[in-house]
Amino acid sequence: MLHFPSWKILTILATVLFGALLALPNALPRSLLAELPETIPARQIHLGLDLRGGSHLLLEVDTETALKQRMESLRDEVRTALRKEKIGYKKLRREGAAVLAELRDPAQADKAKAALANLSASFDANPFAIFSGPSLETAISETGALKTALSEDAVLRQAQAAVSQSIEIVRRRIDETGTTEPTIQRQGRDRILVQVPGFDDPERLKALIGRTAKLNFQLVYEAMTVAEAEERGLPPSVEIRESQEVEGEPPQRYLLRRTVMVAGENLVDAQPAFDQITNRPIVTFQLDSVGARRFGEVTSKNVGKPFAIVLDGRVVSAPVINEPILGGRAQITGRFTIQEVNDLAILLRAGALPAPMHILEERTVGPALGADSIRAGTRAAWVGLAAVIVFMVLVYGLFGFFANIALLVNLILIAGALSLFQATLTLPGIAGIVLTIGMAVDANVLIFERIREEMGAGKGPISAMDAGYSRALGTILDANITTFIAAAILFLVGSGPVRGFAVTLGIGILTSVFTSFTLTRLLAALWVRLRRPAALPLPALPPQTIADPGA
Repeated sequence: MLHFPSWKILTILATVLFGALLALPNALPRSLLAELPETIPARQIHLGLDLRGGSHLLLEVDTETALKQRMESLRDEVRTALRKEKIGYKKLRREGAAVLAELRDPAQADKAKAALANLSASFDANPFAIFSGPSLETAISETGALKTALSEDAVLRQAQAAVSQSIEIVRRRIDETGTTEPTIQRQGRDRILVQVPGFDDPERLKALIGRTAKLNFQLVYEAMTVAEAEERGLPPSVEIRESQEVEGEPPQRYLLRRTVMVAGENLVDAQPAFDQITNRPIVTFQLDSVGARRFGEVTSKNVGKPFAIVLDGRVVSAPVINEPILGGRAQITGRFTIQEVNDLAILLRAGALPAPMHILEERTVGPALGADSIRAGTRAAWVGLAAVIVFMVLVYGLFGFFANIALLVNLILIAGALSLFQATLTLPGIAGIVLTIGMAVDANVLIFERIREEMGAGKGPISAMDAGYSRALGTILDANITTFIAAAILFLVGSGPVRGFAVTLGIGILTSVFTSFTLTRLLAALWVRLRRPAALPLPALPPQTIADPGA
């Protein structure tokens, strides 16, 4: 057990040196790290929100609005399906999670069901709406009353899909800003927790996350003015939209056709730029092949007519189509600042949110508070480390010195592992490291006490050490495996600070088993090989005597 071949010694030393190399960048300034060659590890530990400062937001996804938008789209699809089959109807409307209508000829009920059956199949093909049963349920009474409704399971999963899609889009938007290690996770049924360490502009973060960024291209309705429409009533396929707000100017109002000619879903890229004529900030965008073809068809058929660009329900601009726009590349102009076009490009690239989100909780942690937390946590770690070092030397002498070396190496390996995996260190994570300091010497205490017992039984130094390490191994593994399982469960089911604690605790358990057992065994074996002691520097326990009951 105390014999170490050369390859084992080299492996242990290489592991320690590799961990030290990974941990070293945390002790160097960032300016020096930027000058190091790319072959040298230069990753530093990411600090969490409570240590580095930053923004904390709790958002609520408006799943009711998402359902309403989907049902309005379904109403248009029902209208199209019935017209395609030349089925007469009236009073087409949306009520909750259902679309209602009345067939003019009840004898066409079977034909209407067949037309809407295809609609159900296309609805189920939506990747965000994979349900365990039919999504749409269509019923037609003897009088011709038609009802196409979402099943209860479909409504529930539609809401879940809206939250999942919102999380992904929020993550893309934040990643576009260059921020590292944001925490974005679901809380409850329809809430999203967002923590962005180091983001020093919380208002911009709220603007990036909160905007739906739904982009549509719609034709302007020119048959009447807005005033005439309000006086006579809006045609069924027309809506009124206002322009974006400009300080000091009232918003303009436009009559737009409800039909979306091209949607933002077809957008594949958006970049900030400057107009070559006016030198104003603009956003250039590129559509995919489907969107480019549709955009080309619409602009070709409507040359000389205004074409509105609608962002989040407001008209950004309504330029006249001077010529067909082919190739799918165009630009969005408006009264933008440079910061606004940068953010708008980020929003369009990341995609539109499926539903609006409301900010329920907002909290900003300043860098000064984070620095105080780091100092307090570091102080606690050093105090705990010093106390353990003094205790081990006083109680176990030279072997306690070996355990202290292993403890320091353990801290270096933890820092190296956090740097390697780019884990986020939080204040609870520092608590996990402090706990690891105390737990790291538990294995050594078990080993050294076992060696004392073997010495008390009359064994020689080498035999006692060999038996101590061999027989304590099972207990050490049992204790650490159960603790590691607890840390893994905390990481899987916990969130935020709980996961930060679990990460450092789990890494600390793995590194402490290596250092407290393997490394101290190597140090003890090298010492025995060098000094050849006649006795171990551990006070043996007094021999145990068993009293005679008959005495």
